[in-house]
Amino acid sequence: MVDPHPPGPGRVWRTDQSRELLMNTVASQVTVFADASVNLVGPVEDGPSLHEWARDVAAGTIPVPGEGGADALEEARRLGPDDYPSRAFYGHYLDWVFRTLAADAPGHLEIRVHREVAVALDDESGVHGGRQTLLLADGTRLPGLDAVVLAQGHVPVRATAEEQRLGAFAAEHGLVYLRPANPADTDHSRIGPGESVVLRGLGLNFFDHMALLTTGRGGSFARVDDRLVYHPSGREPRILAGSRRGVPYHARGENEKGAYGRYLPRLLTVEKADGLRALAAEGEWIRFGTHLWPLITAEVESVYYAALLADRVDADELTAFTDRFLLAGDAAERDRLLDAAGVASAERWDWDRISRPYGEREFATAEDFRDWLLAYLRRDVAAAREGNVSGPLKAALDVLRDLRNEIRLAVDHGGLEANSHRDELERWYTPLNAFLSIGPPTSRIEELIALVEAGTVEIIGPGVVVETVVDDGGGAAFEVGSRRIPGQRHRAGALVESRLPEPDLRRTGDRLMRHLLTTGQYVPYRILGECGNEYETGAVSVSGRPYHPLDAEGRAHPRRFVHGVPTESVHWVTAAGIRPGVGSVTVEDSDAIAAAVLTLLADDARDRDRDRADADADADTRADADARALADAGEAVA
Repeated sequence: MVDPHPPGPGRVWRTDQSRELLMNTVASQVTVFADASVNLVGPVEDGPSLHEWARDVAAGTIPVPGEGGADALEEARRLGPDDYPSRAFYGHYLDWVFRTLAADAPGHLEIRVHREVAVALDDESGVHGGRQTLLLADGTRLPGLDAVVLAQGHVPVRATAEEQRLGAFAAEHGLVYLRPANPADTDHSRIGPGESVVLRGLGLNFFDHMALLTTGRGGSFARVDDRLVYHPSGREPRILAGSRRGVPYHARGENEKGAYGRYLPRLLTVEKADGLRALAAEGEWIRFGTHLWPLITAEVESVYYAALLADRVDADELTAFTDRFLLAGDAAERDRLLDAAGVASAERWDWDRISRPYGEREFATAEDFRDWLLAYLRRDVAAAREGNVSGPLKAALDVLRDLRNEIRLAVDHGGLEANSHRDELERWYTPLNAFLSIGPPTSRIEELIALVEAGTVEIIGPGVVVETVVDDGGGAAFEVGSRRIPGQRHRAGALVESRLPEPDLRRTGDRLMRHLLTTGQYVPYRILGECGNEYETGAVSVSGRPYHPLDAEGRAHPRRFVHGVPTESVHWVTAAGIRPGVGSVTVEDSDAIAAAVLTLLADDARDRDRDRADADADADTRADADARALADAGEAVA
């Protein structure tokens, strides 16, 4: 194992990061183990979910070593199945998993850990497909490798031209500019108390930065009459936050599904995904908007109306309504069904309203937008508290999360036509899905409300615009405003890009990936379009399972396997975690790679045995020949 960070938690889940940083999945729905729901080649080795492990830690049956052990024990004691753990706590779980697997490994298996960065990977003999040699940053060479699995996760990327421009402006004028990065890796120390800072982006990373700059600096929240109130420490900056959409991700509905519950699709089934793949294989161009989106909308809306009508009609009527709704041929037929069910116009599902809740509205002043925003956020909290089964809105939005496996099966590895993949999946649906279904815990939205009310945070509004300005006196700043609020402008001395960098092989800052790219051993993945065009993505091009990387000549490398985030675009939402009981595609991918590696090792062993047998046979033949020659020589002498 080669990683400069501790094996198990690695860099992202390291155990020494701030406990202000939370996961966005409840503890009972987090695992790294396989179970009976997953189709495996190898055996199923069960293990505890994060919550089950926490229960054992709290009971004292599993110790947590290291400096963070006391904090982990405290968190384990209060962590419920539907609570959101800290990322550091998950790191302790991953550390335990690694140590347990290493301790329980069979005697013939040796695990060596190299706490170093890999910088080059090559065929040892110079012949494609031969044994591998890996070079580490400290000069160590690991030769004679039979197989290499590249599971690198999020790696550094080089700055875009715009990021370089903003960084240069900040450096020239003594300002602060922080590029996209994991908030746990971000140095906020140059952002002083009371100074204005712009957070650009209102997704999950925004909430992490928000926490680090408020409670992470000594502030605290208190509940007063069922509302949260923020008590500042005086060390906070003034946070100005915004994005193109202008509102934060939806709060996750309170979990009512337990550890394993999920919506089982009626239309976008595994069989349907397989059928779309078959059509694509026959030459039909599959498009997200045409072939998948109508199925997704029907699934989502049917769950919304089923939850909405649950208290209005009996169970048989509800089942009949849902069946008819899913089979409805067009919007007019669905409207007739809703009319018959007594669903008022104001109650009806509206994708435009949900994705852009302010519609076409312009706000006269920042105060008008603030009032609208607080009311909107309070409604979001109320909807989340209704749950992800009972609450119509959050039950419907959670369907998007539950459909991820089926969508992956349909779109992965060139399942879509190139333009559809780029424009409809990557640029439209993926950010919409994130906004609606992978948001923060409800508590984060409550905290945001309290911070806005306290004046510590100001949300700028939709259509955020950030510009660099220098006044006549030479003073420089980042100026931020909203396209929906005329005349609103704020200046700040710091700009933080509150999002992760997008994985992109072409801009990689990772030395190993850069080596593989520049030597032609990696190439970017391309998707074919209907008109003969190709869409070049930033993903590493790989074969189908078990995901051998393809080189510049189109050859799959039999001894290399690429897994996870660097293949984003070949695969969809590769950063999604493993859930127990739902047939995780990530686990199946891991199993396929493990099976291929073991098969490769077995084939190599057979080849070595055959070579030895052939060598022994050759030696015996030579010995017999030598003996005959000696005998013949003896006869001749006689």
